[in-house]
Formats: sequence, C-alpha cells, structure tokens
Amino acid sequence: MTAFPEPARTLWTAYADSRRRPRRVHALGAEHLEAARRFTAAPPEPVPARESRHAYVRRTAEMIYVCPWETRLRSWLAFDEFRATLPAGVADAFVPTEVADQASYEFQRWQEAGRSLRPHILSSTWHVPLAWFVAFAPTERCLLLGAQVRAKRKAMAGSEENPGRGPAAAIPARTLIYVTGMAAARRRVTGALRTVRANLDDEAALAPGQVESLARWLAEFHPQALVELDYGGLVHLLDDRTLSADESVHEVSVALAAMERGEVELAVAMYKRLLARWRPVRALESAN
Repeated sequence: MTAFPEPARTLWTAYADSRRRPRRVHALGAEHLEAARRFTAAPPEPVPARESRHAYVRRTAEMIYVCPWETRLRSWLAFDEFRATLPAGVADAFVPTEVADQASYEFQRWQEAGRSLRPHILSSTWHVPLAWFVAFAPTERCLLLGAQVRAKRKAMAGSEENPGRGPAAAIPARTLIYVTGMAAARRRVTGALRTVRANLDDEAALAPGQVESLARWLAEFHPQALVELDYGGLVHLLDDRTLSADESVHEVSVALAAMERGEVELAVAMYKRLLARWRPVRALESAN
C-alpha cells in the first residue's frame, strides 16, 4: 500500500476495508463476468469507458497489498495485440471498424497524456508462459480443490480472510496460486536470464526475450511488493489429478540448473515434460 502516492493510497486503503468489494475468492469470476457483459453488448465494447475501481487485495499482519485490475488499460493493450495478429477483415468480424477505431483513438490520447502503460497484471490465454514459472519456488504453491485446501508454502503471505495464517480450510474455491516476495522473484529471474542467454535462443519456449521482458516488468514495482502467479480459469480445464501433479515450477527450476551445469540430457528431459503438459492445454485455443 505504501507504494501508492496520494490520493490513491487513501482510496485503496478504504477499498481494502470495504465490505462491498468482490472478495478474493469471487474476484476473478467478477472480472470475467464484467468482460462477458461488454462483449455480448450490441455493439461489443472491447474497452470499458472508464477504468476499473476494483483490485485484488492480500493482507499480512504488517501490510495490505493491492493489485489494481486496470481493466481499461489491459483491454487496450490486449485489443491492440489482438488486431495486430489478425487480418483486418477477420478482426472486423469480431468488433466493427468504427468501434475499434474509437478504442484506438482513445488509447492514443491516453498515451499522449503521459499515462503509465505498465499494468499491474500480465495476462496470457490458454497457458502459462514458461518464463513466468522462473520467478517462483515449488514450496510457494497454494492449491485449492473445491472445499479442500492443499497448500505448500514457504514465502507465501496470508490471505485477506485469514491474515498471516494462509487460506481458511473451508473456502469453496478452485485455484492454483504461487506467491513470492519481489526480491526473491527478481533474484530468480536475473539468474535465469543469464542461463537462458547462454544456452537458448528466442525460438525456444523459454526464450531469453520472454525472461528479459519479465525482468523489466518486475523492475517497475516496489522492492517489497509481492508477486503472484494465478492459474485463473485454467484450473477449470484440468482435473484434480492433473493440477495436483503439476510441477511446472520445479521442472523449470531443474531445467535451468541442469543447463547451468551443462547437463543437457536432464535439461531436455524437463523441457519435454513441460511441453507434454502444456501442449494439450494450448491446443484447446483452436479446438472446434
């Protein structure tokens, strides 16, 4: 919270204490519902007219952590990327040209005003980029399957519902989350960047460019912030056994250590395990 300037700090402090905000267990669903309403409107609304006033909140005994949704900024960035990757005629089939042009005009005005283009949240569809696993340790995982909680944590902070003690055992959620401190995340990413630059090119799934991009993003935030990786809606595409057996963070860590020691066979074995796990999930993006 101390990283926010006034008046944002006062506003976010009041928000964190509000009973009307979406609780963490429901926040992702609320964010998805908001997006679905915009896209089912006629005409569709690719970017909301106003910035979201919501955020993800996490508490410890000493600090309140706030991660603003920034839905408008993230929608602009995502819509720009979406249009850039499709032929014009195909993109127009999703959003009418006049609506898309208006969104682009408003985004240009936002940039000309000198506003920050750094979102507090990075999003990826249909998979978790391998570079994101680099920032975490296997012990920092929190897995919730329905009402059952299976948590493995080392540096993970307490939840907002149960400050300092981790999630309450009766939360009816299905989530897979990693949480770590900013210092640990930066240290791991910096070390990984040296290794991948020496061993991989930008055609690899764990490309140096992706790790470097993550390093630049992390560098923008307060050194005592938390970094969180949330599987989001992916947990509903995977069964309990698959989620429980997901060792992607461990496999990335082992692969990097093996590369550093010159153990090519071990590094390749871990890489193949990662691809075998995530290739079927990514394939769902183009499934009929």
